[in-house]
Amino acid sequence: MKNILRALLATTTAVAALAAHAADGVAFITNIKGEVTVDGASRPTLLGELARGQKVVVGKEAQLAVMYIQSGKEYLLKGPGDFEVGERGISSVSGVPPAARETPWRASNQVLVKVAQTSAASIRMRSMAPVRNDAKPRLEFPVRGAVATLQPTLRWTMPEAKSKAEVAIAIAGKEDSPIARASVSGSSHRFPAKLQPDTEYSWVVSVAGQEIGSARFRTLPASAIQTAEKRRPGEKAEFSDRLLYALLLQEIGAAQEAQEAWARLARERADLPELASLAK
Repeated sequence: MKNILRALLATTTAVAALAAHAADGVAFITNIKGEVTVDGASRPTLLGELARGQKVVVGKEAQLAVMYIQSGKEYLLKGPGDFEVGERGISSVSGVPPAARETPWRASNQVLVKVAQTSAASIRMRSMAPVRNDAKPRLEFPVRGAVATLQPTLRWTMPEAKSKAEVAIAIAGKEDSPIARASVSGSSHRFPAKLQPDTEYSWVVSVAGQEIGSARFRTLPASAIQTAEKRRPGEKAEFSDRLLYALLLQEIGAAQEAQEAWARLARERADLPELASLAK
């Protein structure tokens, strides 16, 4: 309980600081490893904003990656060293000057603040919510919000019986006339035909004549889907690129896909509790 309270207090404090700097924020944190402090305070949070003039201290063998909001330029700060946040770049006060790389990413202050608030709220809810151990068959994806693809892989949990699942998808409101059906062995299926952009769909799964669930989702507009496809990082992409892709999914409204992206990052970086909170 003490650890949860400390994490909640630290995150709440970080969000308050983030809000205070939101108007002046010029950059934000895209990776953090080891001992790092900003203006002599406690360890900053992932995706937390930095304002011009702030002092950053990176401890021995520690690292901090900082990306500028307007330019997308990312700086890697390696310790031991003292640094200062400038209007357009990071300068070294002591230690090795930071390395810089150009990226195609752009983020808004509003999105960064919203994600930080979501992280804080998730930590608070996790501390109060009971642990769920529900193995009941149900639909898993997509079950809410929008998706950034025209060929989503539908997923569900299966009952213990080994019967095939009957899957049907239809335009919402026209469930009596499905556009596709399939009999599936397993718990996932991707229909070969592409869906239409900016359209609401309904899908249902039945096993042995018993419906195990139905759900609705919406495909994003074509422009948003094209952006997501263009920015999708490869398997060997930098951590910050995969982080920014999760943030992009969140920004364009693909909330459930963003949540799964946060979860993959959280499994990779257990040292960053912000990721686990965003995955909940």
